Amino acid sequence: MTRTTTRTTPADVFYNRADDTLKTLADSGQLKNLQMIEGPMDATITLRDYGEVACFCSNNYLGLSNHPDVRAAGIEAIEKYGAGTASVRFICGTFTPHETLEKTIAKFLGVEAAYTFVSCWNASEAIFPTLCEPGDIIISDELNHACIIDSMRLTTVIKKGVHKAVYKHSDMNDLRAKLQAAQNNEDVTGAVWVVTDGVFSMEGDIAHLKDMRALCDEFGALLVVDDSHGTGVMGKTGKGTHEFLGLAGKDVDFFTGTLGKALGGGAGGYIAGRKQGVELVVQRGRPTLFSNALPVTVACSANTAIEILMNEPQRVQKLRDNVAYARKGFREIGFKVLESPTAICPIIVGDTAKAIAMSNKLLKMGVFVIGFGFPVVPEGTARLRVQISAAHEREHLDQLIDALRKLKTLEA
Repeated sequence: MTRTTTRTTPADVFYNRADDTLKTLADSGQLKNLQMIEGPMDATITLRDYGEVACFCSNNYLGLSNHPDVRAAGIEAIEKYGAGTASVRFICGTFTPHETLEKTIAKFLGVEAAYTFVSCWNASEAIFPTLCEPGDIIISDELNHACIIDSMRLTTVIKKGVHKAVYKHSDMNDLRAKLQAAQNNEDVTGAVWVVTDGVFSMEGDIAHLKDMRALCDEFGALLVVDDSHGTGVMGKTGKGTHEFLGLAGKDVDFFTGTLGKALGGGAGGYIAGRKQGVELVVQRGRPTLFSNALPVTVACSANTAIEILMNEPQRVQKLRDNVAYARKGFREIGFKVLESPTAICPIIVGDTAKAIAMSNKLLKMGVFVIGFGFPVVPEGTARLRVQISAAHEREHLDQLIDALRKLKTLEA
């Protein structure tokens, strides 16, 4: 009698592993479910199976995603230029709206030049691998966004001899120590780069850019700020975290940022700053040379969104007023909310499964807030990340506060 044995193939190893991971997530209450939106992004949205709900988890900080002028600009662009660019920028993918948008971004931020990408992640992937050379060092805040972390990792792989260091979150003494160590390191023979988020997306706190600029000047370092959650939100006119702290655009060597949040909410990212660096990215950046250009319809919508922001700074004030009202309501209920001047209001609950369960209960009450846990944030710091928009009216904020009050009662 011949026995047949079933051999486990390398492909089986992967699929079995994937099944085990997904089952573990489901059993522990940590499995994420994608909610289907069946209409435009606004203060309220239409969710499949739930109907109309108040949305408090979008990055649509200024309420421009569904602004009639932003929509009209996109429609006009698709009629004039078509659905896509079908090319990278240096071949035949650069259209007039790209030039217009990049000039608008540079003017808005008060810098020499800007260049756009299909996402801010692409912009982050371009900046350090392109601008750094062996002997350089990149010094990063420990809580920087994943795109910055991956950009640093990529840089040290493709350009051997680029060093990296990490300083404790917003700890200027530790940053000084890292800068001093770089100065004393004989292997650091090139440029010194200090990189930080302007607004830290999970905590809602902001970088100490004034102190960082002073330290960079003292040690001759360059300052790079990813202000994706600060642009359009922070400062009197919404220019970003640097404006909020009394700095000018020229006080930051390079910005990275997104068009997919406050600036229209479509897609796309950019690098902005000194023209030599931007031109090097045009000439040598791999995401520039090997990835399609930003769709023209998005470029036109984003350009209109920035123009609206420049012409209507009262949107920033309305956002600020909404945030103050919401935070006051949270405190009165008794929730622990991380203090911040930004539109991000993290309510710390601790356990990932608990955060997801609370999010699901809120959704059944008609309020859409996402629960975040590991691996997005460290174990034990899971949270409901409430995000406020200028599109919200007082009745939306009251609906949120009332739902959280009911949730607090259920949790008691």
